[in-house]
Amino acid sequence: MNRKFVSKSNLVLRKVLNTEDGIDILKEFIEVMLNLEIKEIKINPYLEKLKSYLPAEENFGIVDLRIKTTENEERNVGIQIIDGEHVLVKMLLYYVQIHTNQLEYDEYIEIAKTNTINILDFVLNKELDYHSRMVVKEENITNIINDYPEIHILQLPKFKIENNKSMTLKQAWMSYLKGENIEEAIQESKKIEKLNMLLEKYWKEEIME
Repeated sequence: MNRKFVSKSNLVLRKVLNTEDGIDILKEFIEVMLNLEIKEIKINPYLEKLKSYLPAEENFGIVDLRIKTTENEERNVGIQIIDGEHVLVKMLLYYVQIHTNQLEYDEYIEIAKTNTINILDFVLNKELDYHSRMVVKEENITNIINDYPEIHILQLPKFKIENNKSMTLKQAWMSYLKGENIEEAIQESKKIEKLNMLLEKYWKEEIME
């Protein structure tokens, strides 16, 4: 994994991206990973508001967002780096947290579909692709409806690129997250370049916790 992220994993990116300055970076990342176009995006301040009151094991995640797509579909999106034991349980607990956090936006908000993006620096399952989608649904129901939980898993060690001189935007993001072909990834995306600059600034100025 890109070593600029490593310091309580989620903490660094939470501090860098949980700001208005990080919105455009998050927008591009989510559009690429969820294969959609975003019209509106808003940070849910829930975790930042309550972080000093949450037990350490609950104080995880990079960002909690509410988005509206160009097709006017609203979704909640959470992003986290995840490690350690009980990974699948952590993914499900994180999904529940992000899904229920939407109640913090507004008393009258409509409950919307939730997506989580889980970034892993290890191989969780050898059979899955580097980007896999886990959908929790009722047994014996063949049609997946939009409201089912949708959990995305990015397994960084499984991502390989043959030609780093000709990257797609998704390949650029995966390369940057993995910490490989960073210069080529930066050339592919102004948002990755901006994130890299914000991380450099963080490491120069931030007091370690």
